[in-house]
Amino acid sequence: MVELRTLQYFVQTVDAGTVTAAADRLHITQPGLSRQLRQLEQELGVELFHRTGGRLTPTRAGQALLPLAQEVLARADALRVAATYQAQGRLDRITIGAPLTTLRDVVAPFIATLDADDPTPEVFQADGQTAAEVLGRGADLAMTSTPARAPYETKPLAVLPVWACVPSNHRWARRSRVSLNDLVDERLILPPTTFTSRISLETALRREGLSYADPVEAADGTVAQALAAAGRGVAVVSDDPQFDLHPLSIRTTDGPLSVRLVSAWDSRHPARAALATIATRLSQFVATRYGSA
Repeated sequence: MVELRTLQYFVQTVDAGTVTAAADRLHITQPGLSRQLRQLEQELGVELFHRTGGRLTPTRAGQALLPLAQEVLARADALRVAATYQAQGRLDRITIGAPLTTLRDVVAPFIATLDADDPTPEVFQADGQTAAEVLGRGADLAMTSTPARAPYETKPLAVLPVWACVPSNHRWARRSRVSLNDLVDERLILPPTTFTSRISLETALRREGLSYADPVEAADGTVAQALAAAGRGVAVVSDDPQFDLHPLSIRTTDGPLSVRLVSAWDSRHPARAALATIATRLSQFVATRYGSA
């Protein structure tokens, strides 16, 4: 009989790409995880992974079985949530998946406002993913810049600005905005391509037939701003400004460059009403904190 635990090991290993990374996530030893994966393959009668150079890539059978394993785990989690909800009349835990910047600047501050009676939050980073992908990874509530379709429900969360951040000695430091056309003449410091600010920037550039050259690639928005503070260029981020940088609004032909975020949840979730309430509270929190929702 296949155990849910070993299915979770399979799914996490595919996501992590290596046994070492998956073992760290799962808080078990690497040999123990390898043994469990071999046992699962024996129980299913198929090879799930190609093992090459320390990396694991799913075989054709592994790729075919992955969505089924994810569905089994999601249904098992839904059963647990439904049982708790029926027994207690409340949601005791909520898992939130969101882009890194949103986790840092929206979710974490919101968590700090929760009451003792609110569900205990767990969060994970989900950059560049659709609502369906984030919810498929086990989130009860997903935050994404991509609208979701049925059976998912959504609520507008925020319209957050994308800033061009410069140090106080930059020639733009006394300005409040900069055009996209002027911006691309600068050395840009950008977060990874999966970050919503980068996606928003490159969408606007394609729309206006513009491009940039030789950007500095930063690990995230915080590092991008640190590099800007060190005089290495202009950071384009949606994070709250740091390091005494001056933020400028980026003007495009469609108005200020921004990131539109929504909260999404599955309409079939047993605690659907509770999730809708939390999504509403999040939207109100963002409106108070940023003045936009």
